[in-house]
Amino acid sequence: MGVDLLHDPWSNKGTAFPASERDRLRVRGLLPPAITNLDLQTRRFMEEWEKPRELIPPEDVKLGGVTTEMARRWFLLQNLQDRNETLFYKVLNDNFVEMAPIVYTPTVGWVCVNYHKLYRRPRGMYFSVEDRGQMASMVYNWPQNDVAAIVVTDGSRILGLGDLGVNGLGIPIGKLDLYCAAAGFTPNKVLPVVIDVGTNNQELRDDPFYYGLRQPRIQGYEYYELIDEFVTAVMARWPNAVLQFEDFSTNHALNLLNRYRDHHLVFNDDIQGTAATALAGLYGALRSIGLPTSAISKQRVVCVGAGSAGMGVVDMIARGMEKAGGFSADAAARNFWILNNEGLITSDRPDLPSYVKKFARNNGESNAQGVEKDGESLLEVVNRVKPTILLGLAGAGRLFTKEVITAMNKHCVDQRPIIFPMSNPTSKMECTNDEALRWTNGRVLFASGSPQPPVSLKGHTWRTSQANNMYIFPGVALGAWLGETRTISEAMLMRAAEVLPTLMTADDINENQAYPKLNNIREISAKIALEVIKEADKNGQVHGKAAVKLALGDAALMHYIKHSMYNPQYASLVHRPEAV
Repeated sequence: MGVDLLHDPWSNKGTAFPASERDRLRVRGLLPPAITNLDLQTRRFMEEWEKPRELIPPEDVKLGGVTTEMARRWFLLQNLQDRNETLFYKVLNDNFVEMAPIVYTPTVGWVCVNYHKLYRRPRGMYFSVEDRGQMASMVYNWPQNDVAAIVVTDGSRILGLGDLGVNGLGIPIGKLDLYCAAAGFTPNKVLPVVIDVGTNNQELRDDPFYYGLRQPRIQGYEYYELIDEFVTAVMARWPNAVLQFEDFSTNHALNLLNRYRDHHLVFNDDIQGTAATALAGLYGALRSIGLPTSAISKQRVVCVGAGSAGMGVVDMIARGMEKAGGFSADAAARNFWILNNEGLITSDRPDLPSYVKKFARNNGESNAQGVEKDGESLLEVVNRVKPTILLGLAGAGRLFTKEVITAMNKHCVDQRPIIFPMSNPTSKMECTNDEALRWTNGRVLFASGSPQPPVSLKGHTWRTSQANNMYIFPGVALGAWLGETRTISEAMLMRAAEVLPTLMTADDINENQAYPKLNNIREISAKIALEVIKEADKNGQVHGKAAVKLALGDAALMHYIKHSMYNPQYASLVHRPEAV
């Protein structure tokens, strides 16, 4: 029954279990939604027998930054995880900096586009439109009674690769590997999930080996009703689990966050994690150029990208400005210029979402930066505004051209320019570290969303900071879970952003970094968890053992946090009396 049946090679039918057997044998939700048959499974095997399965090559320009060697190493790690998870996490923990890009970005992008071809055995849970009315019982097919963290996607906006349907499950799997390695979540207490609401990717729907529903995505009330059922089901069975939303499309991401954030332990890493990571990186960049973090209030920020993730970043930076400079929200908003594919956004634009409208410039207004004009190009805005910070969150490729970056550098007289192209994967980045350094003659303080190789310039090797959410989300999730905080407030995320740059060393600052080194990620996560719990306590949100330890002081709380973190060690499976 259940998972055990799927691990029994004599009884297992894999994706060919019919619906009636999936229900009765308690494997519903443990297999992809599409039901295949023995003939299709045979065809799939024989095609690979005749020649290697045709995968989208890692070097495909659409993915960018992933190599055949990285794909080979991903296969190696997956094979290890399938046969020995303790050894897998030991290896990952000991080699985190080298292996994180293999288990997550950028390699995970290649994994997701090929996931239906790479599928070998079930991992995580699948919920779909066809499971309406059944989710409350389906969750009990998962064998673990004590789940600490759930990462869920609907596959609608996987990195910068678009709608990948159930192939998007690769993202929650990779994300939770980082939860375990970076924050010490116990591997058998995490649950990756994909919700199959259909896909608008016609190429996938036409692929005979695609394991998802072959129908367009549902929308509107029907969509939200399905997500409501899922959230109710998982939170009923695992009420203390952290639920993270990942890679939902812009039209749903913020709506879903607002729908649940006030009464469930949920957060959206694309919106909130990216925002906290960006603000933390800007604080770190200011430290590296010799300015206090309070100087955030004096920055002029141009942001390219007005989606939910981009505006989440803008909103958090604005709140950092409010806190540092004693500004009102309106005053802080005046430090931003937001562009999308139609240029500078002003209040004349029709049907602007509320989260964009509050940052829109007033068309025709004359101010210290000149006259605001709707639709101005990025180069025009840079020349007029003379920004000190340039953010890229559009996912549209090389928008930070040589002309744009050299103009910004020329106008940054009083401080060095700060440039963060945060779009993923590498092919969607607005510029590379090499380009930014050469076009600013080494002046830029740079951090990117995807990893970049070191650059040699002027007799110096420049190591690249990566504005990766793994700095923030593991520690925030750990603090929220151990603290039993019941919700994750914006204050908790703000505190995480403030703590991270304080963990930078003198070497980090001397090397022009925006973030501390990742090789100490577990210590970083533990310290962020500590501060998140302390911040939550200000609003009376901390419960359980963490509340007791907090009352005893920081040292007792840190001891509790570190002793709650999973460390991969072999446990004795056979009791041996002491005298033996």
